[in-house]
Amino acid sequence: MNVNDIKDLANRIRGEVRKAVIGQDATVDILLTALFSSGHVLLEGPPGTAKTLLAQCFAKSISLDFGRIQFTPDLMPGDVLGTNLFNFQTNEFSLTKGPIFTDLLLADEINRTPPKTQAALLEAMQERKVTIDGDTYRLNPRFTVIATQNPIEQQGTYPLPEAQLDRFLFKHTLDYPSREEEFAIVAQHGTRTGMNTPDSFGIGPVITAAELDEAVEAVAQTKLKDDIISYIVDLIRATRETPALETGASPRAAAA
Repeated sequence: MNVNDIKDLANRIRGEVRKAVIGQDATVDILLTALFSSGHVLLEGPPGTAKTLLAQCFAKSISLDFGRIQFTPDLMPGDVLGTNLFNFQTNEFSLTKGPIFTDLLLADEINRTPPKTQAALLEAMQERKVTIDGDTYRLNPRFTVIATQNPIEQQGTYPLPEAQLDRFLFKHTLDYPSREEEFAIVAQHGTRTGMNTPDSFGIGPVITAAELDEAVEAVAQTKLKDDIISYIVDLIRATRETPALETGASPRAAAA
């Protein structure tokens, strides 16, 4: 698969998402970049800016297993990972897998849940595996997290720890649409009845899992010249020296 083939896949996904989401082109581009780079994305924005709908439509346009977790203050790590339950018929414990066992996971309002539950995602995001009661379970190599969060100054939020933020390839802030985009949103959605879901807009898979795997492999084979690597290293190191940033980028960020 070459660059033009990957562009074609990206354009197919863009076209499908635009059936439901007006504007947010930059956000879609970031999601596509993360998808082809096997990275995770954190979307932040005020309520009502289509964070969840955008993530749902993006996932629906790809032939992948999709899972969603609505993070709440009372959510427990076992609700994310799964738990071993005793089977009285077999007298054995068996694993009931949680929603994290999927290809594309929407972690909705991730900062609505306490740090203990947020931490349940750490191992999965970094190593694509989870540990439950001492046993390790592998996730799909294409496991990807699209997380949404509300601005941290809002009530009832728990700021994500630095260790978890560092595992996202992108953190992107969504803003309110332009006047023209908002007019189009009202014109399209204002007269609709029922819930706005990907299915209600006729959104379906436009690329296969095999095509995605080929694209990811092609991107992974990209070779960087030394001058580009040098620029990346200088840029990363500069973030650690400026007083404008509380915490600079890590070596993980440089390698990403």
